[in-house]
Amino acid sequence: MVYIKGYECTICNSQYEVNEKLHTCPKCGEKGILEIIYDYQKIKSKMTKSYFANCTDNSMWRYHYTMSVEPGLRSKYLRVGGTPLYKAKHLCDIMGFKKIYIKDEGVNPTASLKDRASAVAVADAVALKAAIISCSSTGNAASSLAGNAARIGMNTVIFVPERTPEGKLSQLLIFGAKVIVVKGSYRDAFEMSQKAIKKWGWYNRNAAINPHLVEGKKTVALEIAEQMDWKVPDWVAVSVGDGCTIAGVYKGFHDLLQLGIIDRIPKLLGVQSDGCSPFVNAYVKKQKIEPTEENTIADSISVGIPRNPVKAIRAVEKSGGSWIAVSDHNILKAMKTLGSNEGIFTEPAGAASLEGAEEALKLGIIKPDETICIIATGNGLKDTKNALEIAGKPIYIEPDMNELIKIIGK
Repeated sequence: MVYIKGYECTICNSQYEVNEKLHTCPKCGEKGILEIIYDYQKIKSKMTKSYFANCTDNSMWRYHYTMSVEPGLRSKYLRVGGTPLYKAKHLCDIMGFKKIYIKDEGVNPTASLKDRASAVAVADAVALKAAIISCSSTGNAASSLAGNAARIGMNTVIFVPERTPEGKLSQLLIFGAKVIVVKGSYRDAFEMSQKAIKKWGWYNRNAAINPHLVEGKKTVALEIAEQMDWKVPDWVAVSVGDGCTIAGVYKGFHDLLQLGIIDRIPKLLGVQSDGCSPFVNAYVKKQKIEPTEENTIADSISVGIPRNPVKAIRAVEKSGGSWIAVSDHNILKAMKTLGSNEGIFTEPAGAASLEGAEEALKLGIIKPDETICIIATGNGLKDTKNALEIAGKPIYIEPDMNELIKIIGK
């Protein structure tokens, strides 16, 4: 059962009834992103610590009381969520933190956090009897949509910019998506998808437009809190593109606070590449977000015009957090550091959160005695080209044991 009170526009604060099938505010247009408002009083009697102790569903749907879409028969879908939270064994000594936790989202079905949003989108599209579901993406949202839709036999049309890594393109094509590669930026791909969705009436999975998708992404925060026995960390570091993921992380902790399950919301650290950092630029200059170049290897967060800026900015502000930008070079180094010291292979966007946390520690934003959780948003196999830039070279030898002995000796 869904416990929604209604929808509220993030710009004009207009409120709408639950039975109105809206994605954006009719008064504010596409910029009027909607916030889903829950009836926490009703949820309190259902979603308790004892409920979690007895719940046998290890997917993200264990949190369905605070989700806006009811999936029905869950076995129809891929199993999304229930990803591991690791306490770092070596990073603390290397970086100077007291405690670091890593939430490994790369083990989701299509290997990224975006599965959480796509699973919600597919369930909603099924309920609405949609024939085709579509989105634009820098890669992960697209592949997650294609995979989750393929599971139930739904057709997808995906728009991606031409710089999309081959690993993500191969996923899309294997999952049977109709892939449209737009010769331009993510901005161009997004605008093309919006025009196509409007023209043909496809279901819109674009996370910045569809308010239900943040409700899927927020389950990563619910899992972090539960896996830490409801004693949340001081900080959670999140890489940021459109702003939807960090908005979802805040919403998840906010839900738990309203339900009285946790006693505070962690501070959120929004991390961007300095080659594409509209949020950080606006934060530093204390001005509105302006378009920036999309010049970063971290394709998952290479978004020059964020489509969900209001929720993202509010998330960081309300949590008492901060924003930071890091270089692509250091993002690559963080990929190697995380992999070689903790055995977690994450894509550049996932490594950005670790690099951002280390830089924030150096700048005094994060204190050495504070606990931090890093969200590794996707698996590194999605972008092997960049991984090989920092991984080092293998050793080539002839099939000669004497040669091997010499090399091992060195």
